[in-house]
Amino acid sequence: MKINYNNKRFSPVQNSENAETTPETVFKYKQKGNILTSEYNGGQIVYGHLIGLVDENGNIEMRYHQVNKKGELMTGICCSKRELLPNGKIRLYEDWKWTSGDKSSGKSILEEI
Repeated sequence: MKINYNNKRFSPVQNSENAETTPETVFKYKQKGNILTSEYNGGQIVYGHLIGLVDENGNIEMRYHQVNKKGELMTGICCSKRELLPNGKIRLYEDWKWTSGDKSSGKSILEEI
């Protein structure tokens, strides 16, 4: 089943301790062809942006940058694997790594809201 993320919104439901996103963070996805973009904010994030490529299975390879409440510019990479839930919503399992700061990695789960 081909997934299109255009105009969908997501929020984290689970995170590693070193993540800056919280349940208050909302990602607003846009998709044109296989190119995905998102603006996001909320919780510890003042403003963020990501760009990614969606494969034929709906999985996403992306890069992100954001400014947190400390005024720091943070950057990272992320791979998301999608799951279609029984209610028709999408869940994303994310493996990510900071490319700035301590360069640690983590996992997040986002769900469509």
